[in-house]
Amino acid sequence: MFETYVPMGGFDEYMSPSHTPRKAMGALMDQLGALGLSQLNENHRAAEQLLKRLGATFRLYNSNSEASERILPFDPLPRLIDHQDWAVLEAGLIQRLEAIDLFLADIYGPQKIIKDGIISAEEITSSQGWRPQMQGLIPPLGRWCHISGLDLVRDGDGTWRVLEDNLRCPSGVAYFLENRRVMKQLFGGLFQSQRITPIDNYASQLLQTLQEMAPWTDSPQVVLLTPGVHNSAYFEHSYLARLMGIQLVEGTDLICEDNRVWMRSTNGLERVDVIYRRIDDDFLDPTCFRKDSMLGVSGLMEAFRQGQVAIANAPGTGIADDKLIYAYVPQMIRYYLDEETIIPNVTTFLCSRPKECSYVLEHLPELVVKAVSEAGGYGMLIGPHASSEELKHFSELIQANPRNYIAQPTLQLSTVPSLSEGELYPCHVDLRPYILRGKQSWVTAGGLTRVALKRGSLVVNSSQGGGSKDTWVVSCSAV
Repeated sequence: MFETYVPMGGFDEYMSPSHTPRKAMGALMDQLGALGLSQLNENHRAAEQLLKRLGATFRLYNSNSEASERILPFDPLPRLIDHQDWAVLEAGLIQRLEAIDLFLADIYGPQKIIKDGIISAEEITSSQGWRPQMQGLIPPLGRWCHISGLDLVRDGDGTWRVLEDNLRCPSGVAYFLENRRVMKQLFGGLFQSQRITPIDNYASQLLQTLQEMAPWTDSPQVVLLTPGVHNSAYFEHSYLARLMGIQLVEGTDLICEDNRVWMRSTNGLERVDVIYRRIDDDFLDPTCFRKDSMLGVSGLMEAFRQGQVAIANAPGTGIADDKLIYAYVPQMIRYYLDEETIIPNVTTFLCSRPKECSYVLEHLPELVVKAVSEAGGYGMLIGPHASSEELKHFSELIQANPRNYIAQPTLQLSTVPSLSEGELYPCHVDLRPYILRGKQSWVTAGGLTRVALKRGSLVVNSSQGGGSKDTWVVSCSAV
């Protein structure tokens, strides 16, 4: 089956440049070859039907605000990561989150990093993620980021790099878990020759992390706060609440009295200690943030300020999602931890700096330009694939608001064989591992591998036609 598979150049995670299987891939490729392309496609169709029956969908809105329910396209060829490589990534992810947590505590506290000239106050306060209401607040355990999903890529040389940080309400973990469930059910034979690190304990680890955020009680009441059924990630909200055995609530289910949060129930009011929120900062509390919010709970932030409730993630963490702030993380690691970065960033040009902005404008056809606060593949220009009109439009956008844009080289992302139009085709991938931080830090074994299923595309986001595949951390030689 792989005899006709031709990598597109760069780093292919199955095939070496000499068109031979990479170490640890031989047994899996033999099994896939024995299965055959026809059977693989048949099982692929069955997998999509199974995901649909399981309700593993996301809601996508078009330009007219019309919604449609879709399954996240699933690719059955797993991605393998050697456990030794994974150990390095795990250490790097924990290091990065530790530095970001210290950064958040600092900028909402003494602001030493600003006073020492590492980053300017203007770069902080001009970020859309900056929440001045959080200044002087100290969350339980001193933790700001409890549930994070960082996006990693491998470049053309196979070097792992951090592409983005996701700290507000990172999504996708339900698909990460369901992909493994589907693979075991429909491709169980592929697991026989591999020693794969299990991922079944994510829900229990998540619940433990949330419970540890309420040290004032031995039996904390945890709830998951959702915007409701019309949210694009509602499947994940209900899925995680069910796995953890906690209540899924909307803002109208909660009330604040005496600086405490209570949940309405058939037995009266029950105290809430921890809120795993899946709504943005602006909608959490109309008395503190947006006054027109119908999704949050009046008085919630005062209860948080008084130390009577914990919120995961803490409001204000979104500033670290800002792609300009991302560029400073290696400096944060040196500043707060006195360590060198384990997982490097992608080279990043800040258009807020005049010299770097001039370089970006002169080299737009070669670069990827991103709006600093956008996500999901929106607000982005891929220079080599852009038309002259698109290049002109982005040049005008950058010049009008330089702070709002960063640029990066067009990476030749690593590829993994995937089913595209019924055939094996090398598709670009990224990886979103999930990091939990309660009293200790814990990292999922692998994560959500997102796949750019459109041939030649570099965009892996589900809203832009991307899909996902199962990720195996395996005990074997280097991949």
